Amino acid sequence: MSTPTSTTGNGPSPEHILQIGMGFWASKTLLSAVELGLFTLLGDAGLPADAIASTLGLDKRGRDDFLDALVSLGLLQRDGGGTSAEPAVYRNTADTALFLSRNSPAYIGGILEMANTRLYGFWGSLTDALRTGEPQSETSKGAPAFFEAVYASPDQLEEFLRSMQGLQLGAFGALCGTLDLTGHHTFCDVGGANGTLSAMLAQTNPHLTGTTFDLPPVAPVAARNLAAMGVADRVSAAAGDFFTDEFPAADVYLMGNVLHDWNEAEKLQLITKAYDALPSGGMLVAIENIIDDDRRHNAFGLLMSLNMLVELPGGFDYTGSQFDRWARQAGFARTEVRPLAGPTSAAIAYKA
Repeated sequence: MSTPTSTTGNGPSPEHILQIGMGFWASKTLLSAVELGLFTLLGDAGLPADAIASTLGLDKRGRDDFLDALVSLGLLQRDGGGTSAEPAVYRNTADTALFLSRNSPAYIGGILEMANTRLYGFWGSLTDALRTGEPQSETSKGAPAFFEAVYASPDQLEEFLRSMQGLQLGAFGALCGTLDLTGHHTFCDVGGANGTLSAMLAQTNPHLTGTTFDLPPVAPVAARNLAAMGVADRVSAAAGDFFTDEFPAADVYLMGNVLHDWNEAEKLQLITKAYDALPSGGMLVAIENIIDDDRRHNAFGLLMSLNMLVELPGGFDYTGSQFDRWARQAGFARTEVRPLAGPTSAAIAYKA
């Protein structure tokens, strides 16, 4: 006969288990708030519940629980107790005003919008993915892959790239602030999206010239962004396929959230391609949610790897030791892993 788990004192408690097991409650509450545009509506001001409900079309039944749940999760602030004598006024926190208002340049809600419309449903089939090793995304039902649809729409592509930029700004800033490129002259961001990392590198290192290299539909978006960030005189946008076309010449190559999309053979192919194109003394910098070698601590990196299972045929995230093995197999002399921001690190390979 089993003994009920203790919930008192210092004994075992089910709290952690329940928090994770029912974690989708909190997740979907946040995702719905982003979908509704709640944080954008609030901006830097505050609104009473009635005004929020009227604007967003919320029914009275769940309205207060929804807003107060966001308060309890630390995603909103509330002034007042919600009574007729003391009406509640809801405001953004400093974080949600900065990162979840669509009017903020640091908006990261694009990735959450994608999580809401796509990943939330796909993750419901994680068990099937674990049993079959097959992705559970659009392609599993014969539909075009998400990126094919996005790349076919210039407006949708630009919005998606901008949302990815917001998500990675912290890691990009940390990299630019710590990576010593004084002995280098040129760089290329392979799979460089809208060119934000290239622009930041050029701003931090006035002696550098560079290229952001991505598929043809991305190049015009990157060119506009490079011009807006004031570096178009030193950084250009090149179009191509990094598997089939030669990398633009550089003595530093960067790959931000590129390698984890591919299987091991494809990862090695890209790393080898970078090694072969680099001059002596060159380096490859991969920016990813590098999993710790003990595979115990970077939960986000491990969950991201499961997301690659759900999304893609062969992608997975990796440890620093795995990167070192692939880099040395390609010919690099040594590697290091440099923590950046949150779960993100730079895996750097040096060519002798």
